[in-house]
Amino acid sequence: MRSKFYLSLLFYILSANAYTQNDESPTLNIGDPAPPLSVYGWIKGEPFQQFEKGRIYVLEYWATWCRPCIAAMPRLTELAHEYKDKITVLGINTYEIGAISMPRIKAFVDSLGNRMDYYVAVQDSLMAAAWFGASGEKGIPRSFVIDRDGKFAWAGHPMYLHQVLPKIVNGTWDLKEALAKRNLDRHLRYQDEDAHFELFQYRDDPSKPGDIGKPYLALIMINKIVSGEPRLKYTPAIAYDTFSSLLKTNPKKAYEYGKAAIVTPTYEDPASDAIIGAIKTYSNKLNLPSEIYRLGAEACQRSIDQIPYPEIINMSIYYSTMAEWYWRAKDKSKAINSLKKAIEEMKDRKDSSQAELAALESRLQQYSKL
Repeated sequence: MRSKFYLSLLFYILSANAYTQNDESPTLNIGDPAPPLSVYGWIKGEPFQQFEKGRIYVLEYWATWCRPCIAAMPRLTELAHEYKDKITVLGINTYEIGAISMPRIKAFVDSLGNRMDYYVAVQDSLMAAAWFGASGEKGIPRSFVIDRDGKFAWAGHPMYLHQVLPKIVNGTWDLKEALAKRNLDRHLRYQDEDAHFELFQYRDDPSKPGDIGKPYLALIMINKIVSGEPRLKYTPAIAYDTFSSLLKTNPKKAYEYGKAAIVTPTYEDPASDAIIGAIKTYSNKLNLPSEIYRLGAEACQRSIDQIPYPEIINMSIYYSTMAEWYWRAKDKSKAINSLKKAIEEMKDRKDSSQAELAALESRLQQYSKL
């Protein structure tokens, strides 16, 4: 990964689901009876034909090419062992049948050994439509939970299963409350995505040196959008455009807004990456005050804390950026500590380059001498 990491990450956050702008209501909702089990073939575990009442099921959709899916497997195995008397975990291979053969999928599962110690099957077209298509869920890894009454109880990233499953197991999970939250999150996500495209017209043109766009008009439009739906104030797209516009017009207000944005969850975790992306974009275009760089370093730490599988992320990029921004904030001690963490992370990576490592070590020497 290179220095454009945060900008690329921000673009993904804001645009990954742009094709879903039509906001059609799902036909499978929390509280509905779970669709029937229908698989193309079984890979691991004794095959079963249906979901039994009185038992909880976790369906985990994955693919061999999905690194976050693979990173989630040991944690799913832990859950399968911890709740073995109450829960069945079933990994559903998706997006692959027809592209690679069943023997290849089985060979991949076998190579994981006990890291994937739960049931595994390959979905067929009926199950794909009944779950992903009907629920409106997109992307993998993705977990679906069926409660003891055979009802669809929850769907989301497997990183949240440790919060959800205990409540479903002990009977305190509220289906109506979960449905209301899911619908609200979905509503806010669509509204945020719409705002992203609506506000694009006010951004600066990268091909025009010195262009800062139309930040005052952007803030007027943002105020109009947020007045109509106050819960959008800190969502990722709104956060990026609000913070960017304030950086250009009133850095003090940008700092106050950014402090709130990095700790306020909306339809997903707080928008730390939006704040990081904005600072990354404008650090060499605007004369930003020290407090903005300190805020950026704090946002980096917030993002690090939110990463579900740090083992598949080049964490040295985060720590290196933290070091740079603490240095610009004139906090030598934290800059050095962050750079040391970046070097440690770089050394732990098998794919790290000696040139990148040497560059970090050279920076550390410079920081230590000054």
